[in-house]
Amino acid sequence: MNTTVRRPKAHSRFSKVTKSLYLSNEEAAYNKTLLHAHRITCVINVSVQGPVGIPSVPEYLHIPVADTPNSPLCNYFETVADKIHEVEVNGGCTLVHCVAGISRSATLCLAYLMKHRAMTLREAHTHLKKRRPFIEPNLGFWSQLIGYELQLYGKNTV
Repeated sequence: MNTTVRRPKAHSRFSKVTKSLYLSNEEAAYNKTLLHAHRITCVINVSVQGPVGIPSVPEYLHIPVADTPNSPLCNYFETVADKIHEVEVNGGCTLVHCVAGISRSATLCLAYLMKHRAMTLREAHTHLKKRRPFIEPNLGFWSQLIGYELQLYGKNTV
């Protein structure tokens, strides 16, 4: 029996999360036209495999995490959220991507929205789902986000 989880094919476009944060899949992340059009100054790649080629942007960060429920993506919540915030404060824009733009990158965007936009996990998820309807963090990442919300706010909303 094949137990492979089938996910919808992600759109190869940028989804605008905030005025300075975008989310996409791997294909879109290496599109120079899109990077330039959205003024991207920092790319954060959340995938096991490194880049095929580093995008032509001033800053590049590789977070080598697999899209499996037991992967400790939470170890990067603070670092990535703070980097996205730093880029925004300095007038730049960040693109966060994984392979499909559905689970890992969406999870890190949710962590950022909770920490730097003071959103609850429920509010952050609603916000992100409106901008990229097919996001679907895996169950392990959801659990980590629930723990992060508890750490940030002392309560859970999901």
